[in-house]
Amino acid sequence: MVSMKDISVVCGVSVATVSKALNGHKDIGEETKRLVRETAKEMGYFPNSSARTLKTNRSYNLGVLMIDEANSGLTHDHFVMVLESLKVSAERHGYDITFISGSKQRKDKMSYLEHCRYRGLDGVVIACIDYDEIEVLELIHSDLPVVTIDHLFNDRTAVMSDNIKGIRELFNYVYECGHRKIAYIHGAGNAAVTKNRLHSFYKIAEEYGLDIPDEYIRESAYRDTVTTARLTNELLELSDPPTCILFPDDYAGLGGMNAIKARGLKIPKDISVAGYDGIRITKILEPQLTTINQDTIKLGQYAAEKLIDLIERPKTTFTEHIIVPGVLDKGATVSKLK
Repeated sequence: MVSMKDISVVCGVSVATVSKALNGHKDIGEETKRLVRETAKEMGYFPNSSARTLKTNRSYNLGVLMIDEANSGLTHDHFVMVLESLKVSAERHGYDITFISGSKQRKDKMSYLEHCRYRGLDGVVIACIDYDEIEVLELIHSDLPVVTIDHLFNDRTAVMSDNIKGIRELFNYVYECGHRKIAYIHGAGNAAVTKNRLHSFYKIAEEYGLDIPDEYIRESAYRDTVTTARLTNELLELSDPPTCILFPDDYAGLGGMNAIKARGLKIPKDISVAGYDGIRITKILEPQLTTINQDTIKLGQYAAEKLIDLIERPKTTFTEHIIVPGVLDKGATVSKLK
C-alpha cells in the first residue's frame, strides 16, 4: 500500500505537509496541495479508514435501523426512497451507511446499541419500527446521536411528515367532490403517524359536521394488502356502504382495489378510493390512485443532515422536530358526485 511517506519522498515535502495537503489545511499553499493530491492519485493512495477513526474519533459511518411490521426491508416502497435520499446526503458529507441488523437469529445476539458500538457508528437514523421495544428504547436513551423518522421523542431530533395536514387535504378533496359517506381503514398501532392521521380525520369530519359511523372506521397494518382487501369487502357489504374509502397507505390500497375489482365494481364509477404516500406504482395504475405524495427526498435529506449536525456540532445543535409537508395528487380514483 502507498503511504504518505512514499508521497512525501516523490513530492519532496515532509509527511506532515502531505497530511495537511490531503486534509485541506489552510496553512498549505494551493500549489503544494495540488501537487500532493495529484501525486497521491497517480500513486494510487487511499486513506486508511481505521487510521482516520483513531485520529478523529469518528468512523464517518451512520447506522440505519428500519424494521416494519411486514418485514419489508429494502422492498418497502416508501422508505426505500427516503433511504436513498438519506444515503445521497450522507455521502455528500463524506459519510457511509451501515444497516443495523434487526435479526434475532444473529449468532452474537447483540442488541441494537451493542451492534452500533461494535460497528463504531457515529450516529443512527431510526425509522419504521416498534418504538416501544426495549432494545429501541435502550438505543434512544443512550449517548449515541439519534434522529427518528415519523416518531417523536422529547429529547431526540425527529423528521416528520405532516400527516395532520396530509389527511386534511385528502379529506377536503374527497368532500369537495361531493362525498359524505367516507370510510377510513387506518394503520395499526400507536405510532405518531397513525394517531395524527386518525385524529386529523375525525377533526376535519367534525368541522364539516359529518357524523362518521363507527363501522366506517377499520384498522389494518400498513402495507397489509390481505387485511385491507378483507376490510374493504366488509365495508362494501354494509347496509349503508361508504361512497369513498381511504386506505392506510398506497401499497395496502392495492389489496383494497383488487377486492373492489373482484366484485365486478369499477373505480371510481361505483366506489371511490384514496391512498397515502405517493409510491411509484400509483403513478402507473389505471386509474391513477388519488393520494398524498410524501416528500421522500426532504425526509431523507433532513434526517442525514440533522444527524451529522449532532455528530459534528454537538454543543450548538438543538433538538428539533422538523415537519415535512406532502402534496395532494388528485389522481383519478375519486369521482365527483352530483
